[in-house]
Amino acid sequence: MPQPPVKDIAFTLRRIAGLDAAMEEGLFPDLEADLVEAVLEEAARFAAERMQPLDAIGDQQGARFANGSVTMPDGWKALYRDWTAGGWNAIAGPAEFGGQELGTGLAAAVSEMWNHASMPFALGPLLTIGAVEALTKHGSDALKQVYLEKLVSGEWMGTMNLTEPQAGSDLAALRSRAERRDDSSYRIFGQKIYITYGEHDLTENIVHLVLARLPDAPAGVKGISLFLVPKFLPDESGAPGKRNDVVCHSIEHKLGIHASPTCTMLFGEGTVEGEEPGAIGWLIGEENRGLACMFTMMNNARLMVGMEGVGIADAAYDKALAYARERRQGKATRLAPGAEASGGMSPIVAHPDIARTLLTMKGLTDGARAIAFSCAVAIDRARAHGESDPDKARFWQERANLLTPVAKAFSTDVACEVASLGIHVHGGMGFVEETGAARLLRNARITPIYEGTNGIQAIDLVARKIGQSGGEAVAALFAEWRETLSELSRRNTAEFGETAALLNAALADLEAATDYLLGCLEAGETETALAGATPYLRLFGLTASGIWLAKGALADPGRVALCRFVAENLVPETAGLKRTVVSGAASLAAAHDLLVAEAM
Repeated sequence: MPQPPVKDIAFTLRRIAGLDAAMEEGLFPDLEADLVEAVLEEAARFAAERMQPLDAIGDQQGARFANGSVTMPDGWKALYRDWTAGGWNAIAGPAEFGGQELGTGLAAAVSEMWNHASMPFALGPLLTIGAVEALTKHGSDALKQVYLEKLVSGEWMGTMNLTEPQAGSDLAALRSRAERRDDSSYRIFGQKIYITYGEHDLTENIVHLVLARLPDAPAGVKGISLFLVPKFLPDESGAPGKRNDVVCHSIEHKLGIHASPTCTMLFGEGTVEGEEPGAIGWLIGEENRGLACMFTMMNNARLMVGMEGVGIADAAYDKALAYARERRQGKATRLAPGAEASGGMSPIVAHPDIARTLLTMKGLTDGARAIAFSCAVAIDRARAHGESDPDKARFWQERANLLTPVAKAFSTDVACEVASLGIHVHGGMGFVEETGAARLLRNARITPIYEGTNGIQAIDLVARKIGQSGGEAVAALFAEWRETLSELSRRNTAEFGETAALLNAALADLEAATDYLLGCLEAGETETALAGATPYLRLFGLTASGIWLAKGALADPGRVALCRFVAENLVPETAGLKRTVVSGAASLAAAHDLLVAEAM
């Protein structure tokens, strides 16, 4: 497989998502164009040369479990050592604890490359970086001094422990408990399931962030606290010391991501002989305010799961394109060069249906990339303004809030769609494991599920994000898009075809759907609004994709053809989506009644 598409990644980050503009404003004094390009080039090289060759091995061997321990696939421990030695885990970490503070935008760009090469490998560091975010924002100074430097460097890895057998998306049902001790520590008891990288042999210590309830906690999500629970308790020098009462009970056998250990974790089972039962932990943030702390980690993870989607989609496109250029079948209307020497057969890329499929794959992938990078740069802008300009900081934070569920859900839906199309391009060879196309689809399928299902992302977008500041945040984004479309209309040449008209129609569809949903929420018709949440998110993602690709095409004539293809072939779906949003609730309710009746 070729290297990740460095030029497309750099262009999208700098010109479409606006990193260049932010650097010109002086918001990121440690960044300059040459540094951005150098980081991306080196990341692409490492991904292609070191990560990608081990992805198939990881899929075939998987993580191996025995007696409470997990052994990672051959070569992965050395790969992780070299990856952290290159400073990649620290790229966005706080400088005070050894990080490079190069920003979420650049971190997202290199994350796409890791996921292009091996999404199961990239999963572990994703959670560590999220743990750094949560601990930096909410942890005590004492915890930061002990744990942050090692987490930032990647010497230790972090996990997120939320889910329990009875508490998946509904954390109000969480039962894990915490008991206070006189030394300001807590004892944690309970079972957590689906814990990514909960146990492995890549690092000498694992730092678990665990949600649990105190005995006197209020009911529901308002009674959840967050605790830091290490696998080994650090000694006075900060090195891993005594084993904590936390153990991996088993790992899951899964459709995909075989090399990523998905663990059932037991806390407080009395596994340390001679010690009081209970895993020793320390509070992060305030008691009963753990969900707010965990959401700091989850929001970072949701964006980075979106980058998983982009990376997998781009890998599927690259693999399918390479195969379509080599595989010869039939005779295209326009005989491709060299076809005569192959008995008149054309490479399948020359056939219109395959060309349409490949361009659909690329258009969806490039659009998802633009959305995710725009979200990442908005996060960086919000942090850069910080306390010096609270109004601008709030503006950009609300922009990031708005784009996060779209970046997560649209990009991961695209990953599944594009990976499936990639198998189709390969034909029968895609359905067998030899080509690796099937592996991409198997790995992609988890991404719309974890870190909040895409249905939950759609609910979040509709119920919380489009209404920020009374609808001002979403209106400001639409106004920016109108400016792009105005420029497109002024510069619209024959090469753009019907792009301007179709993108204007798409934005009108999105604005109408947004007004309708905000009206429903204001009138207290929440169920009606949520009935349209999922099609609304797809409508939002397609519109954003088309307009941001147009922004790129205005800056680079070489991108006009793809922009036009997306506008004329993919974006018109918005009309049907708008109709579903504004008039689909009644039919959904009627069909739901049918489902209930059949179940009785």
